[in-house]
Amino acid sequence: MTGPTAPRSTEPDSTAGWAPTPALARAVLLAGLLLVAGVLLGRIDLIVLAAPFALGTAYALRRRPTALPQVWITPGDDVPLVEGGEVAATVSVGNPDTVDYDLMVVRSRVSPWLRITRAGFAGPVPADAAKSGGEPAGGAGRSAVDRPFVTSVPVAAVVDLELAGRALRWGRHPVGPAGARVAAAGGLLVSRAVLTEPAEVRVYPRTEPFDAVEAMPRAAGLVGAHHSRRPGEGGELAGVRIFAPGDRLRRIDWRVSLRARQLHVAATLSDRDAEVVVLLDVLAEAGRSGGVGGAASVLDTTVRATAAIAEHYLHRGDRVSLLEYGPGARRLRPAAGRRQYLTVLEWLLDVRAEAAQHEPYDQVFGPQMLSSDALVVVLTPLLDERSAQMLARLARSGRFVVAVDTLPADLTPPKDRGWAEVAYRLWRLDRDTMIGQLREHGVPVVRWAGAGSLDQVLRDVARLATAPRVGSR
Repeated sequence: MTGPTAPRSTEPDSTAGWAPTPALARAVLLAGLLLVAGVLLGRIDLIVLAAPFALGTAYALRRRPTALPQVWITPGDDVPLVEGGEVAATVSVGNPDTVDYDLMVVRSRVSPWLRITRAGFAGPVPADAAKSGGEPAGGAGRSAVDRPFVTSVPVAAVVDLELAGRALRWGRHPVGPAGARVAAAGGLLVSRAVLTEPAEVRVYPRTEPFDAVEAMPRAAGLVGAHHSRRPGEGGELAGVRIFAPGDRLRRIDWRVSLRARQLHVAATLSDRDAEVVVLLDVLAEAGRSGGVGGAASVLDTTVRATAAIAEHYLHRGDRVSLLEYGPGARRLRPAAGRRQYLTVLEWLLDVRAEAAQHEPYDQVFGPQMLSSDALVVVLTPLLDERSAQMLARLARSGRFVVAVDTLPADLTPPKDRGWAEVAYRLWRLDRDTMIGQLREHGVPVVRWAGAGSLDQVLRDVARLATAPRVGSR
């Protein structure tokens, strides 16, 4: 979450921004009419009747306000907020003037993905003000901030409107803008509306359970948790060989050495790290997002699956990088560790679906941008033919590619009459044919299903990577 939005500055010695209310106009008009009538008609009773209105108005205006209220928004605690978590924010209104604000009306907008269920003033609130809007709103499905809140603000005091609820979806969601108007001098003067800029609440995607127990196709780093094909220091036994200068004594296999009457050592495979490139296809969006616990759109599945895959491989010590297949071509450099995972979550907050008029392949995959040993996991709904062409080109370049289908399984056909349903069925058949052609080109296509989604695919890819290659003469 970001910090509080700074209140707008006001000039304390200026009366600009204050206007008379209809109550002041009625009081002046009534007192003036009674005084004029009493003088013209020579009636003392009319003058006596006008005296309370004139004296009351003069007494209320004896101390006129000079400063406008200050409004700012403060998000909740600066802790990582995940989908489904509790969100909190505070809209504060301060009184920098030397007179009390008899009445203050404050209202704030909130992103629809932040369901505010509780809203009320903090601290002691006058009883009449609480009846006017200090309690949460009722009604099912209605946000607690869909109405104004009313209270009073004493001199040099701050009134906090506390908002609490639940974050429904990942992304950057605004709290605000918020505005306040106050009345002073017994309700005879009212200020203009003072607005403040919205504050940003960052909601990270919920990590879906994911685990892949299969080895990487090619582990080429220096250290890591995967068994490479290269001999070295590790825990996986590769065989027994004759002792050579530089071998450690603890590696000597005494049983084989006594039987062969020559020193032999146990050879092991080195543990290496791997690079995982997660490619996000953002050319199209489909489905309707229902937030956490509801239906998932293409972007929802893509973002949550990316967070899960990145968390899994970063936890194992691998290097993870992110790419966007779209006109923006955003990129996150490969790195490892917890800092990279937090960077991944921050990077995912700005994922947006953007249509591209031209083929973005050359823009995304520049020269030497992808390592030949990297595992490329492509999250795509396969709604655009350019996505299939991109997968085929990656496979023909010799890279290890796994395509994850992010199209919602419960995508409903159109309800229009006529040829809409038939066109939908034909599109489905064409998409299934395209997936079959990708598999014929050596691109495995699997549907995202959380834990174990990529186990079988990674097993096949690792088997192909270790298989001997036949060279042509």
